[in-house]
Amino acid sequence: MTAPRIATLALSALTLGMLQTASAESPHSFSANIGAVSNYMWRGVSQTQDGPAVQGGLDYSHASGFYAGTWASNIDLNNEGASQEVIIPLDPATGLPATDANGNWIGYTGGSSNPNSPTYELDLYTGFGGKINDDLKWDLNAIYYAYPDGRDSNFAEIGGKLTYKWLTAGLAYTVYGENDEGLYDNGDLYYFGALDFSLPYEFAFNVHGGYYSFTNSNGDSYGNWGATVSRAIGDYGTVSFNYDQNGGNDSVYETDPIFWAGWKKTF
Repeated sequence: MTAPRIATLALSALTLGMLQTASAESPHSFSANIGAVSNYMWRGVSQTQDGPAVQGGLDYSHASGFYAGTWASNIDLNNEGASQEVIIPLDPATGLPATDANGNWIGYTGGSSNPNSPTYELDLYTGFGGKINDDLKWDLNAIYYAYPDGRDSNFAEIGGKLTYKWLTAGLAYTVYGENDEGLYDNGDLYYFGALDFSLPYEFAFNVHGGYYSFTNSNGDSYGNWGATVSRAIGDYGTVSFNYDQNGGNDSVYETDPIFWAGWKKTF
């Protein structure tokens, strides 16, 4: 091997090493995730009327602790069910469906064709987190829950949590809501806590609970609790088996135990 060839190989190796070092030291990180669940449960309430959902998101994080991302899922919030009768009177002046001052159709009584009920959720979030020591971590965040094809449904929260070893506690405060004098409006608070443990054979176990305090309650505030067993299965993502239950007014919420399964893969 000639000296120029040796020098070229050495320079190439040095350049490659420098590129790998620069890449490894990049403070930026990007990831994507996709998943599927047999029931989209959120804070003890099904968002799909006990039906399945396909979900996914994109995330960015910085070495400083800053992060931001977006996440989406199909939903079905028609608690009345699809068998109810739909009555939509026509405006005699225009021949079109009659609407109120806010543009909502008048006379709707229930059913899956409700034009004001969203069919998907799109979340936007950002936050900043770090650790005080190896055992104590903190996180501050803000999230905007958007329902683009719904009406008067969007709301936003700010929140925070502390994690000490296997114990997490936090709260979320609603700072903006379009559902005036209803649920998910300004001033709502959700308190939550969780315990996370490692199990043999690379299984993980989580127990969690929370309490939702609505400003405009009318008896709708509730507590919820549940548990999850999960396991990573290599390149195939993570599978989970879950239990959730709602302790609220049984005339408002489904209070029977709910068991559901989930799968998620991060790229």
